[in-house]
Amino acid sequence: MGELRCVDGSRLEVIMVPVRDRAGAPYEVTLELRCDGRSFGVVGERCGYSLATLAREIADVRVDGSPVARAWPDQADRFPEPPAATAPGAREDHGLAAREPELFAFRRRDRADTPGTAELRCTLRTSCTWLSAPDHHGGEWRRSRRAVVEAWGPDGHGVRAVLTSAELAGFLTALVAEARLVGADYRDVLASSPVSARHAPSGAIIDC
Repeated sequence: MGELRCVDGSRLEVIMVPVRDRAGAPYEVTLELRCDGRSFGVVGERCGYSLATLAREIADVRVDGSPVARAWPDQADRFPEPPAATAPGAREDHGLAAREPELFAFRRRDRADTPGTAELRCTLRTSCTWLSAPDHHGGEWRRSRRAVVEAWGPDGHGVRAVLTSAELAGFLTALVAEARLVGADYRDVLASSPVSARHAPSGAIIDC
């Protein structure tokens, strides 16, 4: 189970639920959301492969010497940068793509579900801070990036967690590890990158 401590102090739990074939064998997962122990909806039918792929991509871009590392010297700021329209479940909003690209967006479980049933999404947010020179003459802008994970329940209540790239990588790795426990194994996805394969699973709660 992946757990996040949200900015309002609540605890978001993401539980892997196996998706089974006609013979009853698990082959993919769906996400059950819980907030402080109460049901928060079910989203992301068969989304495990997408999450495992994102976990691999984050591990790759965090490595020193990667193209992203050259643009973002602080490892905490390093995230893959997919166009919003191609992120899993993302809506085609080019204005949003320019401001806060989505790493993933799961808004419902089945096609028959009405919009707003439940949602789990992760966007990249860039901020700039002015750092004055020691003599207060001049200075420079310091850019930073964070992943913003938001979950919305069917009653319209939402929670948000703000993560560094290391925290998002740990969260995704915990989900992939749990998926394996319920029978959906994505080790082949992680093994396609020798960097990602070295990431150890973690079940720790991320406080942010």
